[in-house]
Amino acid sequence: MNRRDVLLASCAAALWSGLSRAQRPARAPVVGILGSSSAQGWAPLTAAFLRGLAEQGYIEGQGLVAEYRWADGRYEELPAMAAALVERQPSVLVAFTTPAALAAKKATSEIPIVFTTIGNPVDIGLVPSLSRPSGNVTGVTSLNVQIAAKRLELLHELLPTDKDVALLVNPDNPTTQKQVQEMQAAAGALGWQPHILNASKAGDFEAAFARVAQLRPAGLVIGGDILFTGNSDQLAKMALQHGVPAIYQGGTFAASGGMMDYGGDFAEACRIAGVYAGRILKGEKPADLPVQQATRVRLIVNLKTAKALGITVPLSLQGRADEVIE
Repeated sequence: MNRRDVLLASCAAALWSGLSRAQRPARAPVVGILGSSSAQGWAPLTAAFLRGLAEQGYIEGQGLVAEYRWADGRYEELPAMAAALVERQPSVLVAFTTPAALAAKKATSEIPIVFTTIGNPVDIGLVPSLSRPSGNVTGVTSLNVQIAAKRLELLHELLPTDKDVALLVNPDNPTTQKQVQEMQAAAGALGWQPHILNASKAGDFEAAFARVAQLRPAGLVIGGDILFTGNSDQLAKMALQHGVPAIYQGGTFAASGGMMDYGGDFAEACRIAGVYAGRILKGEKPADLPVQQATRVRLIVNLKTAKALGITVPLSLQGRADEVIE
């Protein structure tokens, strides 16, 4: 083969290779999703996250692949789940709640991570700064740990008695110590003696409410944790069965029969996380996306439950509620 034939053959091979690459479909971006809760318990918030992604032009099943891992409240399984998602090499890794975010951060320093948390991301070691997160991690935080004391104040406004108050928390959550400190200080200022009840899995609820029955507190404040969020309907029913007025951090607790909801808007936080994930898929870096805070807070009061418990809700409290269930 002469030199001219060699050159022609090389050009043809290059052209064929280029055409093959052009015809080969591009790999769909993969979003890895790590959650502390269950798929069912987090479904409304997952939908909010996907709405945020859609705002950026990314729709699951239409050029976007989502890989899910749910721990169902078993926090000890999160590191292995995070490692499995990292092996999948997603374009971005999304971590719902603090335990999932900490597991994701330990699993990779290269893949972009978007988190949601109710804690202070700086205090719990997710980022060095809210405005300049640096590295591969950014996300959204909700007003919940910071307003834990306000739940006690609302409960005291409803029940201005000198009885004790019970606080239900998950000892495995990294934000619990801060929550307990805030609530203990608030309880002391209101003249209440707080009793700490622990539950690290749904199977611990019965024992916790058995303790409530022994203590007969003025009310129950449920701390912020995905275990409680994913089982808010069960907790609401148990509180009503034991005749104890209870307040939780927002969403479905009052709708399920709880006395009051007060907390940040989780759905909005997840939507913003979806927007951030979409922006990263478009090429932006986590270090250039400041940690955002979902600042909306909602108060929901269930008058039907109050009546069943023989409690009169002050008009002043009803007037401040974003929603009243009758």
